[in-house]
Amino acid sequence: MMLRRVLVVLAAIALAWLWILLGANPAFAQTNTINYSNTLLENRDFSHTDLSGGVFVAAEMRGVNFEEANLSNAILTKGNLLGANLKGANLSGALVDRVTFYKADLTNTIFTGATLSRSILDETIITGADFSDAIIDRYDVSQLCKRAEGINPVTGIATRESLGCRS
Repeated sequence: MMLRRVLVVLAAIALAWLWILLGANPAFAQTNTINYSNTLLENRDFSHTDLSGGVFVAAEMRGVNFEEANLSNAILTKGNLLGANLKGANLSGALVDRVTFYKADLTNTIFTGATLSRSILDETIITGADFSDAIIDRYDVSQLCKRAEGINPVTGIATRESLGCRS
């Protein structure tokens, strides 16, 4: 029985190496990924820019302009977006973990399928934002529901509906 388990593990390792050596492109690996990790981006203008799959780990982004930028599947962890403009930005499928959005403008932002864990969303403007299928801490959802209003012009989903707010 033990020999069989060892053989299964060895076979799996051999297949993984073959897959890599034959040029398979793993789904989690992206080519030409934009990486702004640990970078000072304060007040930069990224409006209308395609930053899909970009990496912004521990980036200082106070006052940055991401208006209508494509940040789908981006990684924004431990970032500071204090007072940033994300009007109409697409953050669908993004990993947004431990990010400070304090006083940011999230008007009409799309967060569908995003993960917004342990992020600071205090005093953000969320009119028309779509949080459908996003993972958000329960406390944050309760706070966001207090000021949720509007309908996202792209997805047609009401902000309150996307957060699952009670009437």
